Amino acid sequence: MSASPSPLSRSVIVARLRAAGCVFAEDEARLLVYAARTPGDLTAMVDRRAAGLPLEHVLGWAWFCGLRIAVDPGVFVPRRRTEFLVRQAAALVRGLAVGPAGGASNRPRVVVVDLCCGSGAVGAALLAALDAVELHAADLDPAAVRCACRNLAVAGGQVYEGDLYEPLPATLRGRVDVLVANAPYVPTAAIKLLPPEARIHEPRMALDGGADGLDVLRRVTAEAAQWLAPGGHLLVETSERQAPRTVETVVRNGLIPRVASSAELNATVVIATKPTRHEWLGG
Repeated sequence: MSASPSPLSRSVIVARLRAAGCVFAEDEARLLVYAARTPGDLTAMVDRRAAGLPLEHVLGWAWFCGLRIAVDPGVFVPRRRTEFLVRQAAALVRGLAVGPAGGASNRPRVVVVDLCCGSGAVGAALLAALDAVELHAADLDPAAVRCACRNLAVAGGQVYEGDLYEPLPATLRGRVDVLVANAPYVPTAAIKLLPPEARIHEPRMALDGGADGLDVLRRVTAEAAQWLAPGGHLLVETSERQAPRTVETVVRNGLIPRVASSAELNATVVIATKPTRHEWLGG
């Protein structure tokens, strides 16, 4: 930030944010002061935050898995609970990269696909945490795709615009080792119960999962087996309440499910594995 004196003191900023309903006003004030380049910038940023714009949209970035992820206005803000999805996916990728004796595998790079990628936060976190990963990401929202390109380009991830699997290269069919999807799973009737920051400022398509919240997850699961390699894994974030129905959907589509959860992050992930030929034959 500029060394010029600010027209707003830290205490004034905190008071304004508290009055606007910001629960973590002190932390937000610190970030706004840090990010502002000039006193005028700071005043404008505080005004936007006090008016209800998500902090991440005001700053232009969000912290996620220790990374600064670019998030433009109107783009879905990555949630901390989704860090659990990243952990689960990273553990599976590391397992695939290990050879039979516990050393490095001679296999080619692990292929990872991130559907409904939004800002590209999940893919960026996986690329930062892992070696030898070939990452592809896709989203239907052009604004999200622009963000994902900025967040993934440096690390070599490929980003596509389109509906779920539709924009992916056909050469990925049957080759995907790990498929992650942080698809929308809020039931339509529950959208009105979301905080105004999400309900007003984030794209409806990134939140609304249909009547029971599982419409998009069902579509993801229905085609997953066509894209996964034998023994490959699909990971979807869902809610604890929706997990049993998500598992039923996984089973109907020929995948083997298990559920992982984190009480700390209030996160639930359903992991679905495509059987190998040996497993299909009952071996």
